[in-house]
Amino acid sequence: MTTQMIIRLDQRQREELNRLSRAEGKATSQVVRELIDNFIKERDISGYIDGLWARIGNTLSDKGYTSKDVQRFVRESRKAAK
Repeated sequence: MTTQMIIRLDQRQREELNRLSRAEGKATSQVVRELIDNFIKERDISGYIDGLWARIGNTLSDKGYTSKDVQRFVRESRKAAK
């Protein structure tokens, strides 16, 4: 489901946005949605953290570590931190 949002642009911004959108063959609203999606992706730390955990998991798997090894590493690390 989509909703509408009203934003205020000065005349120059609107003209440039329309011109650049047309140059890419896209509707202005599509360009704005893409900009908002990129803004959210760049600032959403949860996506970064998920990607980080995925990379760590892949690296550990590639090196032959199992989930039991990871649990052991966590226990040892927590014990050493006390």
